[in-house]
Amino acid sequence: MKKFKLISGLLVMFLAFFILTGYTNNTQKNSNTIKVTYTLKQGKKVVATKKTTLKKNDKVITGLKKNWKVKEVKGFITSIDGMKENQKKGIYWTYTINGEKVNKLANQQTLKNKDKVQFTLDKAE
Repeated sequence: MKKFKLISGLLVMFLAFFILTGYTNNTQKNSNTIKVTYTLKQGKKVVATKKTTLKKNDKVITGLKKNWKVKEVKGFITSIDGMKENQKKGIYWTYTINGEKVNKLANQQTLKNKDKVQFTLDKAE
C-alpha cells in the first residue's frame, strides 16, 4: 500500500510539473504575438473576414498583406485581392480599427491584441 501511495504521489507531482512548465512556456511564447481580425467590405457587403496572428507592434499593412494580395502607392492601399479603387468615381479603400476611423496610413498604424480592422471599398465621405 505504501508503494502505491508513493508511486501515485510521484505521478501527481510529475503531472503537475509538466502542466505548470508547459503553461509557462506557452505564455512566454505567446506574449510576443497578437490576434487580429480583418474584414473586407465592398460598400455595405462583407466580402471576407480572416483572423490572423501577428507579432506585437506589427502594422495594419502586415496582416493585410499576410492574408490578401495588396497593392499600395506611398502607403495608400489601391487594391486588395483585385478589388481596385476608382479615383474617377471617388471610390477608395479606407479602414477603421475597432469601429474608429484612423488618421494614419496602414503602413504606419500599430496594432494591439484583439483589434478588429475593417477595410471598406466605397465612395469617400
